[in-house]
Formats: sequence, C-alpha cells, structure tokens
Amino acid sequence: MKLQRKGTRHSHRGVIGVESAIVMIAFVIVAAALAFVVLNMGFTTSQKAKTSIISSLGESSSSMQVAGKVIGQGYVNDGSLNATAFPFKVSSGGSDVNLDAETMAVKYVSNGENYDNIYVGTLSTQEWKQLSAASIQADNTESSGTGEAFADIVGDPFSNEIPTDTRAFVYFTQANESPPNDILSQGETAVLAILYSAADRPASLDKVKVEIITPTGAALTVERQVPTITNTIVDLG
Repeated sequence: MKLQRKGTRHSHRGVIGVESAIVMIAFVIVAAALAFVVLNMGFTTSQKAKTSIISSLGESSSSMQVAGKVIGQGYVNDGSLNATAFPFKVSSGGSDVNLDAETMAVKYVSNGENYDNIYVGTLSTQEWKQLSAASIQADNTESSGTGEAFADIVGDPFSNEIPTDTRAFVYFTQANESPPNDILSQGETAVLAILYSAADRPASLDKVKVEIITPTGAALTVERQVPTITNTIVDLG
C-alpha cells in the first residue's frame, strides 16, 4: 500500500477564482461607464428638449396684451372713423418690447385695405392722455422738422386736416421715465394711434384688424367691428 505525501498534489482552484473576480470587476466597471454615458446623454437630451419647449412657448405667445377699450374718433356726417386708438401693455411675466420703427411693424387690414406696415415710430416727447392731443403733436412734430420718423404723417383729423396717407404711431399714457423712451416696460401703458386718409376711413359695420409685430414673440392681433357712428367718441370695445 502506497502512501501519498501531503502537499504533493497542487490545486488551481484559487487562481481560477481570482481570474473570475478580475473579469467580473472589469465587466462591472465597463457597465458602470456605459450607464454613466447613457444617463449623461439622457440628461443632455432632456435639457435640450426643455430649452426648445421654453423657447417655442416664448415665440408662440405674445409679450403684449390689450390694456383697455379701443376707441375711435367718429366723423358723424360721413358715418366713418377719422382715427382709432389701441391701448396695450407688456403681458404679465413678459419682457420689455422695443417700439422703434426699425424693429417693429404694424399691419392693418380692413374691408378694402391691406397694408403690410403703416408704423412710423414712437412719440416720445412726454405722456399724452388724449388721442387728439397726441395726434396734433405727431403732425406738428413732422411739420416743425423735429422728427424725421414722423415725416409720413401729413395732416391731422383733429385739426380739420385730412391725412394724406393712413399712418400709425405710438404714444405713452403712462411711462416709467420722463420723457418716455422707445422701450415698453412692465408698468407702462402705450397706445397705438392710427390716423386714416379719406379713402381708408372705416365705416359703420366695417371690421378693422391690426397686428403689432415685434422681433420676439407672437404678434399682438386686435380685431374690432365698427358700430353705428352717432358720436365723435366711438367705443369699439
């Protein structure tokens, strides 16, 4: 009977276990790295999607809103309007709006007229509380040569002068600065005034539509129907 000495047989089970552990650790590291890459790409994609959605919402919503009733100056004998006033302001949470004629446009549409841009600029000399006073000043600004932007405003219906062309301008009824500037900010109220030529005067039951187009945000669209004109001050709602 042969006896076998202790230690003469060698086992490789320990070495195989270490190799398996090393391979397992390598798999775990690779999996963790891939998971980090995937998560990071997901976060980046989500952030880009969020930014795009916010930007799209900002572009699709107007930064301005109507700030009261639209009124008109009626010519009772002819049953038409000489001028209209559209009050507006910055929407709640909206950003400032540049009213300069180089960055803003006003499109006007009525039953028989369609003008791409009738806007000449902002009357930024002071606050004005009445459409008539602001219109007279707009005409005088052009006549005195103190404002090149108002050169297209020739004539004023409140001074019994029929305007040569239909034109629009903006004046402030409430401003944060004195004199007002071309920037409409929170807390300020402006009015878009339109002076009509004889051929473009809206008559009773006509529809008038204006679009205030700014560089950012959707255009502010205001549409009204002219009621039967029985007074010089006409409430368009």
